[in-house]
Amino acid sequence: MGEFMAEIKVRINETYRSLQTAKAAGDDFLAETHASELEDLYLIADRNGIDARS
Repeated sequence: MGEFMAEIKVRINETYRSLQTAKAAGDDFLAETHASELEDLYLIADRNGIDARS
């Protein structure tokens, strides 16, 4: 589980940074895409007992 937990947190951090970049660039479609992916990653983490929101 340790490797999975580390990987999901890396993916969340990368997606969050991409979301912020898209927002800064004014790309609403890309920002929405990243926001949706981020929510999916949080759901996967939650289902696997990982507190990834902190």
